[in-house]
Amino acid sequence: MMYGESPIRLPRISHVSNSGSDFGSSPHHTSYIVQIPPTPDNNPAQVSIVLRGFDFNPASVLVPSAPGDIDSGSSGKDNEPDLTDVRISEDEDEEEEDTLLYKISYPLTRIVKISPIIIALYRVLIVVRVVSLVLFLFWRIRNPNNKAIWLWLPSVICEIWFAFSWLLDQIPKLFPVNHATDIEALKATFESPDQNNLTGKSDLPGIDVFVSTADAEKEPPLVTANTILSILSVDYPVEKLSCYISDDGGSLVTFESMAEAASFAKIWVPFCRKHKIEPRNPESYFGLKRDPYKDKVRHDFVRERRYVKRGYEEFKVRVNALYHSIRRRSDAYNSKEEIKALEKWKHWKVKVEEDQVKEPRPALVAPKATWMSDGTHWPGTWAVPCPHHSRGDHASIIQVLLDPPGDEPVEGKGGEGRALDFEGVDMRLPMLVYVSREKRPGYDHNKKAGAMNALVRASAIMSNGPFILNLDCDHYVYNSRAFRDGICFMMDHDGDRVSYVQFPQRFEGIDPSDRYANNNTVFFDINLRALDGIQGPMYVGTGCLFRRTALYGFNPPDVFVVEEEPSRCCDCCFPRIKKRSLATVASEPEHYIDVEEEDQFDIGLIRKQFGSSSMLVSSVKVAEFQGRPLATVYSSRRGRPPGSLTGSRKRLDFATVNEAVNVISCWYEEKTEWGFNVGWIYGSVTEDVVTGFRMHEKGWRSFYCVTEPDAFRGTAPINLTDRLHQVLRWATGSVEIFFSRNNAIFAGPKLKFLQRIAYLNVGIYPFTSIFILTYCFLPPLSLFSGHFVVETLTGSFLIYLLIITLSLCGLAVLEVKWSGISLEEWWRNEQFWLIGGTSAHLVAVLQGILKVIAGIEISFTLTAKSSTGGDDEDDEFADLYLFKWTALMIPPLTIIILNIVAILFAVCRTVFSENPQWSNLLGGTFFASWVLLHMYPFAKGLMGRGGRTPTIVYVWSGLIAICLSLLYITIKNSEIDGGRFMLT
Repeated sequence: MMYGESPIRLPRISHVSNSGSDFGSSPHHTSYIVQIPPTPDNNPAQVSIVLRGFDFNPASVLVPSAPGDIDSGSSGKDNEPDLTDVRISEDEDEEEEDTLLYKISYPLTRIVKISPIIIALYRVLIVVRVVSLVLFLFWRIRNPNNKAIWLWLPSVICEIWFAFSWLLDQIPKLFPVNHATDIEALKATFESPDQNNLTGKSDLPGIDVFVSTADAEKEPPLVTANTILSILSVDYPVEKLSCYISDDGGSLVTFESMAEAASFAKIWVPFCRKHKIEPRNPESYFGLKRDPYKDKVRHDFVRERRYVKRGYEEFKVRVNALYHSIRRRSDAYNSKEEIKALEKWKHWKVKVEEDQVKEPRPALVAPKATWMSDGTHWPGTWAVPCPHHSRGDHASIIQVLLDPPGDEPVEGKGGEGRALDFEGVDMRLPMLVYVSREKRPGYDHNKKAGAMNALVRASAIMSNGPFILNLDCDHYVYNSRAFRDGICFMMDHDGDRVSYVQFPQRFEGIDPSDRYANNNTVFFDINLRALDGIQGPMYVGTGCLFRRTALYGFNPPDVFVVEEEPSRCCDCCFPRIKKRSLATVASEPEHYIDVEEEDQFDIGLIRKQFGSSSMLVSSVKVAEFQGRPLATVYSSRRGRPPGSLTGSRKRLDFATVNEAVNVISCWYEEKTEWGFNVGWIYGSVTEDVVTGFRMHEKGWRSFYCVTEPDAFRGTAPINLTDRLHQVLRWATGSVEIFFSRNNAIFAGPKLKFLQRIAYLNVGIYPFTSIFILTYCFLPPLSLFSGHFVVETLTGSFLIYLLIITLSLCGLAVLEVKWSGISLEEWWRNEQFWLIGGTSAHLVAVLQGILKVIAGIEISFTLTAKSSTGGDDEDDEFADLYLFKWTALMIPPLTIIILNIVAILFAVCRTVFSENPQWSNLLGGTFFASWVLLHMYPFAKGLMGRGGRTPTIVYVWSGLIAICLSLLYITIKNSEIDGGRFMLT
């Protein structure tokens, strides 16, 4: 055995597509097991749903004036009364047995009220600022600076755009809400014994977890392995959970690290269950700075923790050594193959010379293959690329690393002499599957969106969980009960109209001052929380729990619509209670799945949209049924019977896995609607926002789930260069959205007005960079020329400026109050808004315009993830001081130097002038200082560690200083008349 290799024999790849490859499937495959949930066709009892009305008392209904005023005891999803009483029975004449199918359901979510005083003041300040902005802009237009029209006109245009941009961003924040979940009610409803479930077996729906990675060098396998371990150990029924790791790079390092993680999970997961470990990411848990023994009362905890920690350290050594061990292993095998090739060539040469037999000449040099531990070629990407084994040309791979568990718990063994006493602990592990989709030259693989759609299809065949949670490889589960929090929204009253539940992104490893606003707290705690009061937050790429049928492009189920009554004269003062009637299904697509109406299930149309796989098509109806909330006296009429998900499931066989390999081939999506109307949407580098937008456009609802402690945690780039490139990718995607059919202007009528404005702002905000850049150059021009944007600093101008500034500060304070963020975080966001607006956003606009006009495709660089347990452990924030030059830094650097030089120039000129213009100096200096104050984090980033400035900064500063000197000479030798430079 080579040094650094795992002592565990890794499984051989046995399910590989052989299209275009020399390596086919091996007949010696491992035994696969899967549990297929029962379909509506094999339920033990025939289900019939009877609707009956009840008396409706308008006086008993409370209609709030705004979403934020809903009582905390309400679910907040539907404030009108439910006019249906759902009864489920086997036969209508068996009245007594009908009651056995009742399941009293408790509200699983509620709205936590925000202080009405804060919300009222917040809305009043918004109105005050809107009115003051309108009056200010009207005053600015009516009072031009005739001495410097060239300075006045661009400033007014910029200010009008700023007001418009601020309005787009502020209006959707009128109805912020906070939602809370009740996990105990979820357990009582779905996991407690009753007449239908005597043993209390879990009736919760299944969840398929997707983890995506694309580059083993930029996304270290150890980070991905820790994420997988945190998923496998979550507090959710084991038999209901499946984990899929998508390796879009087809790397053997990633595959073997996942195999190592599956082996270590056999001791890590039971250890977490026994001692209730939090968080369940081993790297984060063993790196905690608090006392690990606090609140631990079991006498064997210390001993077992030491044993598991030692096992984890060995696990880290093996994973980190995979690069070297795979290279040494491959070199050894390749040397043997070269010797065999040489011997074969010599034998051929002798045979040709002696027997004069014409045979094809064998290859003298063997290919530099990458070898697995079992002595076979790796079917994915090789370290030395060759045809059929490169990043864009390799076979599809599916390997089940952990078989699906059985229905009954498997208790561990205990007793003296054992290092780990797992007696009474469930030893089962969720199913873990490694997936690498096929890639071939000539196909557009659609980056991450294409990889996600491949996972959707493969998981539909292998496990078909009605809900899908997607995570980036560096986002691990920090709260083991977070899955239950998300399911509360899906299983609550009217939960069948919820398309996804978005969790906030929280980050570790950010510098204490959060210099570059990496935490994005303003976006996650203010913007998304405010959208939760309208139609729901946007999908932001990771930490999102989807309803599978919503991803499939279906419309939400039929809803109750309002029946308009004739208007009355008193309606303006006394609002009336509106009656509801059942909506028609005319708005549903032709392929809508309804278990009670089989004739609507058009198999031919489904095949056209989903592809030729019959197993995939048949799984759609099952996923729709299993994703329904329970049919209870409080739920909607489209509920499923209690206990319908407690039955045993079928095993996973070879044919099923072979079909899963088929649906991840590169040709499968041809002539289908994958990426257009089904699954993750193609055509943008921000496929997440577009995918969520399509769901909201169909009328789906989403929710924002903020948990305590955080549901997930990840890493973010703290280096200035990486941060700018990250912002560039986001802004580029927004520009793509603006120039596409996904622009909110063209959305259908089911998208609510305020939600439409929020999505419109997503596509428009990068264009603000044009006006920001222009406005940042106005103070230097003002100081150099001796003029200001207004002719004189009048009282009206100063009063307007004071009101606008104070109202903005007041809004910031109130936002901090109802969102829970700090004022420093709000200010950091404002600073980086200006930095990004003068650099990355501007380049994104140029790239988007070039794509529209010239058809130039936009490429982006994968953000490098911080390696867990790296070599530089002395300084946790070493990357913060790492300087990497990029052209994005040129505009902000130019702005900083111009404003500094302009202030010095204007001060000297005014002090030594015979007729000093102090008002113009004061106005210009104020705005120049405002710009420099926002640019402070950028300037500090240029200094590096300890003030050591890179040479490139001096070079650019010198070039810009020369340009400024020439500009000064031109101004010195000119006469300023009416705002125009007349050279003499």
